[in-house]
Amino acid sequence: MSNIRAAITGIDVFLPEYRLTNQELSTMVDTSDEWIMQRVGIKERRILKGEGLATSDMMTGAARKLLEKTNTSPDEIDLVIAATNTPDMLFPATACIVCDKVGINNAWGFDLLAACSSFIYALETVSKFVASGQYRKVLLLAGDKMSAITDYTDRNTCPLFGDAATALLIEPTFEDTGVMDKIFCVDGSGRHHLYMKAGGSQYPATHETVDNRWHYSYQDGKTVFKFAVSRMADAAVELMERHDIAPEDLAYLVPHQANLRIIDAVGRRMGLNTDKVMVNIEKYGNTTSATIPLCLHEWEHQLKKGDKLILAAFGGGFTWGALYLKWAY
Repeated sequence: MSNIRAAITGIDVFLPEYRLTNQELSTMVDTSDEWIMQRVGIKERRILKGEGLATSDMMTGAARKLLEKTNTSPDEIDLVIAATNTPDMLFPATACIVCDKVGINNAWGFDLLAACSSFIYALETVSKFVASGQYRKVLLLAGDKMSAITDYTDRNTCPLFGDAATALLIEPTFEDTGVMDKIFCVDGSGRHHLYMKAGGSQYPATHETVDNRWHYSYQDGKTVFKFAVSRMADAAVELMERHDIAPEDLAYLVPHQANLRIIDAVGRRMGLNTDKVMVNIEKYGNTTSATIPLCLHEWEHQLKKGDKLILAAFGGGFTWGALYLKWAY
């Protein structure tokens, strides 16, 4: 059993149709296309519109496309993990809701929340279940409806976030592919710099919390930027050194898409040319849990079996890390 690794064998996405452009944002808050592009590199972001539509609806759309694409029956799925920071509700888990909507009846599952690090944390979690030899087909969902917790009167945060969801099929392999290694870290002192104050047990929803706008995400941008650059780069470089991966040997860095300046700084620290760094933040913004798999899907047809990838993320908590993956198809 120790030789089993978890490999991504399929990936698909769901992107809402509505595009919120910088031009439209400039009619809502005091901002401009030039200001946003210079600071974060985002041109537009997708927004899920429609009464009652939630993260599970996007995940369901991605899951259905993936199952059709991989010719997989819902009955074959034996575990579902949903990486999300915007669950439909505190309980039941969004994973349970998606199972019901997709018709997955032979699986168990749960949600995993680790801010913008949720996807890589969930991928490592799935890899351990698969490596146990007990799970053959795992559905890994990653997505967020960030528009639900974005304050569109705050010019510092509202340009950052978009909505999207992804679905990945994870299966066991005995080949030299799949999840190879990881470095994950937490610094709990960062909880004061990136958070959503209300909605949990500390500050349940009241008229006061709503009036104070505590149900929206907040971040201290300068502190987050400083930590994100150094911590993501440290973890990624350590993985390269641990596995003797030279910059020319790495197919791609797949970074969390939070800020173009952060992405560029991490790539430079790793000694990579820009053509080895996946970037699509201009089109989608920060979709939190979905950013890394959105890149993998966009570059899917350029990837070759055995390609060495490093996935890196940083999020509230603070949580961060890097994961070394060899592409399986």
